[in-house]
Amino acid sequence: MLSFILQITNTVATAMADTGALQPAVTGIQQATPLPPNEIHVFDIIAQAWIIMIPLSLLLLMSIYVMVERLLTISKASKKNVTLLASVKDMINSGNLANARNMCKSVNTPEALMLEQGISRIGQPMQEIREAMDKAGSSELSSLEKNMSILNITGRIAPMFGFIGTIIGVIEIFYKISVAKTVEIDVISSGLYVKMVSSCGGLIVGVIAFVGFHWLNARIDRLAHRMEETQIAFLDILNEPSK
Repeated sequence: MLSFILQITNTVATAMADTGALQPAVTGIQQATPLPPNEIHVFDIIAQAWIIMIPLSLLLLMSIYVMVERLLTISKASKKNVTLLASVKDMINSGNLANARNMCKSVNTPEALMLEQGISRIGQPMQEIREAMDKAGSSELSSLEKNMSILNITGRIAPMFGFIGTIIGVIEIFYKISVAKTVEIDVISSGLYVKMVSSCGGLIVGVIAFVGFHWLNARIDRLAHRMEETQIAFLDILNEPSK
């Protein structure tokens, strides 16, 4: 009886092996589905949003150019000549006004050019001297702020370009869903790339322009404050003989 049962068991096992009933389970355990290679790069992602990245790239390059050009100009104008006011005072006290004006012109900084306007009006009422120096100082500071509006505008509109790219990406997502009749990651991925890359690019360009604009303005404000102190010191020099 036992030998009969063993014979039936062996027969069933052989039949199952021949029909491959056990093969899927073994195959499923031993073999794993290979993952596709990760071949996507940053430039490939950026290329998905090329329609927005082109104007953002132009805004970025323009902002960097303005920042570097203004930084060099403001740095040159902010150089302080510690002996300028003392030299001007000595020349005024000695009556050598022509040399004082020529020295201010040779220094060629906003501070010195403002002093030159004050020296050229010595002998006139103090109010007229003050007004002339105010106008000269304002003119010099305005020239330092040249093209700064580009940074201000870029800081405002760059995020808007990113938002436009976001809208374009959303439109692309819904269009591909309507065509494919399914919501799969490979269907909506390109639209997501456009959406996220555009938003990120717009914010980055906007932040760079915003920081550059306020940083350069802060340097101009420091120079303006120093020019005010120089103007007050110069007017005090003119008042000294009357004391």
